[in-house]
Amino acid sequence: MHTYLHDNFRKRFLDGFHYDAHPMGMLVSGVAALSTFYPEAKQVTDPEVRRRQMVRMIAKAPTLAAACHRYSVGMPFVYPDNDLSFTENFLSMMWKVAEPRYEPDPVLARALDVLFILHADHEQNCGTLAMRTVGSAHADPYTAASAAAAALSGPLHGGANEQVLRMLSTIGHRENVPAFIADVKAGRGKLMGFGHRVYKNYDPRAKIVKQTADAVFEVTGRNPLLDIALELEEAALSDEYFVSRKLYPNVDFYSGLIYQAMGFPTEMFTVLFAIPRVVGWLTHWQELLEQDAKIYRPRQLYVGPEARDYVPLERRQ
Repeated sequence: MHTYLHDNFRKRFLDGFHYDAHPMGMLVSGVAALSTFYPEAKQVTDPEVRRRQMVRMIAKAPTLAAACHRYSVGMPFVYPDNDLSFTENFLSMMWKVAEPRYEPDPVLARALDVLFILHADHEQNCGTLAMRTVGSAHADPYTAASAAAAALSGPLHGGANEQVLRMLSTIGHRENVPAFIADVKAGRGKLMGFGHRVYKNYDPRAKIVKQTADAVFEVTGRNPLLDIALELEEAALSDEYFVSRKLYPNVDFYSGLIYQAMGFPTEMFTVLFAIPRVVGWLTHWQELLEQDAKIYRPRQLYVGPEARDYVPLERRQ
């Protein structure tokens, strides 16, 4: 299936943004706008229609993502190359300049493929819950996915690897790690990229990401922040304060270093998260429709004051 952006999509949507617009905000709006281009997507009870929209959404996610980046930096769009793999095609749309054919480095394409697989789904996190909540109202998949992407855009959900890079940059040098650890233990700092709501030991995804980082740095050169990250990991894992609190590296600890080494700007990190997570979101969306799930409607328990007598405004203290 072709993944090109329609010319009228560019005219009606992307031209409304300034060149300094944030790619994630553009992606959220762009995904929502797709529902106006494919009105049949509203037929959510039709299995064949659902399948077609899911394939289309997965195919268009990297195209939209790359287009948002290119537009935000004032560069022309690059159309997809259907002879390339999913990640190779994305790298081409991101970085191609004037060469007749972009040749992605196979190591970097494979690394991106691994990261995309690891980020594709992770049970009912904030973004996935948003997808299921909006989808339970039988909204089309593009509208529901835009809600999920909006949740992901929040720094408490999708911004962890950016925060890791800021933390490592603040530490500045591996010799400063002991002082940073002491500040964290004293409540004067925060250790980013450690701990997880689900994993209470070493995040199994983090081990794979760490191995992937080694392969990437052989191609791109060693990220200067890596030495600080390794020193910080060693210090934290040998400190009872962190071990007793089950604070182990998670998937975000090394992923930002990889993305930075590959040339992605930090404002694209959450967009990179969204591209593969589309697969997980759509799977949840399809599951709830196949199960004929009821519309999500959480109950609230009121714990405020009991019934109170009305006091006229002029008599209130």
